Amino acid sequence: MKGARTRGADAPLRLVVVVPFKDRVSETFIRAHVERLPFQVVARYGIQTDLVDAEGRKIWWWGWWFREAARRLAPKMNSAGSAFFLAWHLKSIKADAVLAEYGTTGDWLASACVKAGVPLFVHFHGYDAWKTDLLEIHRTSYRRMFETAAGVVAVSEPMREQLLRLGAKPERLHLSLYGVDPECFDGALPGQQPPRFVAVGRFVEKKAPYLTLLAFSQVIPFVSDATLTMVGDGPLLGPCKRLAAALGLVQSVTFAGAQTSDEVGRLMRDARAFVQHSLKAEDGDCEGTPVGIIEAQMSGLPVVSTRHAGIPHVVVEGGTGFLVEEGDAQGMAAAMRRLAESPALAGTLGKAARDRALANFTLDRHLADLTRMIEAELPISVVHPSVGV
Repeated sequence: MKGARTRGADAPLRLVVVVPFKDRVSETFIRAHVERLPFQVVARYGIQTDLVDAEGRKIWWWGWWFREAARRLAPKMNSAGSAFFLAWHLKSIKADAVLAEYGTTGDWLASACVKAGVPLFVHFHGYDAWKTDLLEIHRTSYRRMFETAAGVVAVSEPMREQLLRLGAKPERLHLSLYGVDPECFDGALPGQQPPRFVAVGRFVEKKAPYLTLLAFSQVIPFVSDATLTMVGDGPLLGPCKRLAAALGLVQSVTFAGAQTSDEVGRLMRDARAFVQHSLKAEDGDCEGTPVGIIEAQMSGLPVVSTRHAGIPHVVVEGGTGFLVEEGDAQGMAAAMRRLAESPALAGTLGKAARDRALANFTLDRHLADLTRMIEAELPISVVHPSVGV
């Protein structure tokens, strides 16, 4: 999938990928869009007039001044002015298409793309399709965005159904689960490892790390040498550390903090199983399809998780892991205990997980989905001379 794909004799198609946050370690899927889609990708980070390029240089030095003036004098001027300058920028860099990471990013880009005559593709990821207070703010503007967007991507079947309810056009709505690089996540031999569990994800409510800890605490009385390594950071990290201490798990649980993809791959290779207790948060936030679960299955690990969002499309109950209902810590503990006590079972499920992930959840497959979507909406004659950005 690497390498630019041309639209004529001279130049590659130029795709502007707009990302609200720069250098988030956990967002490996977005980094893959920037680095591996087969176009000339121009990355922009931030929001509206606060955009920066890949080196962190501001696109408009006067962006802060404009935003503050608009906020004080005429709030509507902020949105209209931002759209005008964004459209000018897209034209100046000769953009052929824009890929907005997150629905909220697509929302504020929609008007600018219309003004610039550039097709907009919007990739939803999770909270942007579900979070209650966010939808209260964006529900009407999402509908306007769906009217003009050339394509919209959902990463799970429940998310696809949710976006239809929010007003997405069925003929422009595409389902593409995430994929991971099989060369980066492989080599796990869970049948040969001690009862070592690993969890990877931000410490936020929809991943319910406290329920993973509660489930693990019910395994220890039966498998005293079991361990749990939890990778990630977030607002619930402190409370989870205190919970682990209160449950007497200090010697059995390691909080590893945020880690690189390489380190996550190493931890998975050394584990018996992957665990994650995803659920719908009080504020409505839900998963898309958790990348960590796909990474674990690709590595060759059985997964213990929940019947939430896109997870059942990845984990086959009794075939590549075990699934429980949201909130069922006792059921999760029982599944973890089975794997802790039976390395042979873990090995069998892990091999099946690897085989299924290779067939369905590779990064190349996901990038091919996005490539087909984008190319299908563009005229074959799109050609621009090379320009500096």
